[in-house]
Amino acid sequence: MKKEFPIIETERLMLRQVTTTDAADMFDYLSDEDVVKPMGLDPFQTVKDVWDEIEWYTSIYEEGTGIRWGITLKDSGKVIGSCGFLNRIPKHYRAEVGYELSKDHWGQGIASEALEAVVKYGYHHLQLERIEALIEPVNVPSQKLVEKQGFIREGLLRHYEFARGKFDDLYMYSIIKEDFHVSEN
Repeated sequence: MKKEFPIIETERLMLRQVTTTDAADMFDYLSDEDVVKPMGLDPFQTVKDVWDEIEWYTSIYEEGTGIRWGITLKDSGKVIGSCGFLNRIPKHYRAEVGYELSKDHWGQGIASEALEAVVKYGYHHLQLERIEALIEPVNVPSQKLVEKQGFIREGLLRHYEFARGKFDDLYMYSIIKEDFHVSEN
């Protein structure tokens, strides 16, 4: 029996499963260098690249190693980004969170609204104890985003990832369940 993909609703957003019908909307932001570079990716060249991304979202959900929601504005339904968990390890009650958002929507609090809803879902429905975020030192806006949500920078992981032909250092941020409950009040 196939499990039903959860939908998360916030004040302005609907976080839902993406399908191949969303590929053109997703291509708009995944082909943007400024959006994908912090993810360690090259800009997507074709809609086929987006189909592969959607297939990956489906596979991590089916395997239980993650879940990725498409971020849509309630009034349009157009996918403008994504947010969710990857590298989930249920045995250790932890997962990594990731996100990206179309540049047209930067600076409007949308990423913050989506991230808060996803973190809340992780604690309430996936029984997570710890949520991690790995962020490049040059990505100051992303650092500010997670810090606003209560994440704490734990340290620098040197040459942690090989992406785009080079080794990248990444800051390790985390929030644990009790930190989140404090920030919920």
